[in-house]
Amino acid sequence: MREEVAPPGVDTSVAHSARMYDWWLGGKDNFAADRAMGEAFIQAIPTIKTMAKENRRFLGRAVRHLVAEAGIRQFLDIGTGIPTRPNLHEEAQEIAPETRVVYVDNDPIVLVHARALMISSEQGRSEYIHADLRDPARILNDPALLATLDLNQPVALMMIAVLMLLKTEEDPWAHTRALMDALPSGSYLVVTHPGREFDEEAMEMIRSSAERGGMTVIPRTKAEVERFFDGWELIEPGVVPVMGWRPEEQVEDPAAAFYWAGVARKR
Repeated sequence: MREEVAPPGVDTSVAHSARMYDWWLGGKDNFAADRAMGEAFIQAIPTIKTMAKENRRFLGRAVRHLVAEAGIRQFLDIGTGIPTRPNLHEEAQEIAPETRVVYVDNDPIVLVHARALMISSEQGRSEYIHADLRDPARILNDPALLATLDLNQPVALMMIAVLMLLKTEEDPWAHTRALMDALPSGSYLVVTHPGREFDEEAMEMIRSSAERGGMTVIPRTKAEVERFFDGWELIEPGVVPVMGWRPEEQVEDPAAAFYWAGVARKR
């Protein structure tokens, strides 16, 4: 059995979404509580590891579209997770080396790996902020963000499988809107979110398992996910199952991964 050593500030007794995803994706930066929670999710949805990989594949497709077709050169990635190659800046800078990326997460383990692995191209830049989605003002006023991104120019706000971590009473729509309102016209919002309608019983099992383990995971309906985009122009094909958003090859069953996904542009 491998020795598990955590960086300072990491509570290994409580599962964390970034480390749980790391385990699902085959990484080694996770602890017993993360694996136990991840296994509980597998009991509810046996294919959840594959779903996590499909979520990452969507991220790549969305980034490539935004850089190659929409001309985006700045990204703000909330809920980054533990670096899993290819990372967002690698995908973007392969097309446009001058791309700038700011990553945000609240797990100290992500901080350790971000500093070691999120190395930008010479022409571009990547930075990491240790902060929480619940405090958008702190994110927007962080010196590293202000030194990296020009908020007078379009920015792609990436919120990949992170909004599920806020309870409804915490109003994730308001926190998202605070970030959106700080961005200029021509910016984009990219969201993936577990969808309740795909399998109501399984999603309730995940919600309750997470709650028992001291973690929040709230699946939401398609209509609730669409609310995050209010006032912005959804690009085709709108809010759809994650595997059905501009797939690069034919997909037999787009609803096989239980995430909603969408990309919208600020008019």
